[in-house]
Amino acid sequence: MTPGELKPSARRVKAALAALGFGFEVREFPASTRTSAEAAAAVGCRLGQIAKSLVFRAKTSGRPVLVIASGANRVDEKKLGRLLGEKIGRADAGFVRAKTGFAIGGVPPVGHAEPPATLIDRDLLAFDEIWAAAGTPNAVFRLTPDDLVKMTGGQVAELRQD
Repeated sequence: MTPGELKPSARRVKAALAALGFGFEVREFPASTRTSAEAAAAVGCRLGQIAKSLVFRAKTSGRPVLVIASGANRVDEKKLGRLLGEKIGRADAGFVRAKTGFAIGGVPPVGHAEPPATLIDRDLLAFDEIWAAAGTPNAVFRLTPDDLVKMTGGQVAELRQD
């Protein structure tokens, strides 16, 4: 790879975004952006502006469920299960990789191997701009909450754990 060239997973995200009509700049950082706190520090934004991707497994159907939550929030799994109409559980690294094509810590909102059911934390809509993972544990891109809803077709819901 030459300096400035994106890693293959980040290039896939950039291509998926372009295919959806979005020309966002995917940025890779030398430091990790795997956690919400690391990502916020790297890009210089508030923790709540990080659109963290959490993958769950629907227990009955086995389908992947992508929750895009504010980096400041914990997801209420019971609320999530009620919205989906079935119990959910955390997905292990193998399930995440198989269903999304990406490793935990770099799962983007788009470009998944198997399109997931997608829910978006309502709290993200309070920000003018947010940052989402872009395929690797150190790649992100900036977008608006409206863009996130449009690109994923996700259902906006109250998902924060009280």
